[in-house]
Amino acid sequence: MTRLLAAGMKGEAVARHLGVSLRTLRRRVSEPQDRLGAASRFQLGMRAAQRGWV
Repeated sequence: MTRLLAAGMKGEAVARHLGVSLRTLRRRVSEPQDRLGAASRFQLGMRAAQRGWV
């Protein structure tokens, strides 16, 4: 999921690709976003990249 978002795919496209609803995708994104203290998806991507997750 993080790789798809980091590649610049929109949330709707990622949800379709993964076969989940947009609401489920948002919930799955919010968990690591909260854990890393990221204020936005962009910031989440930056922090995930710093940790080698992406």
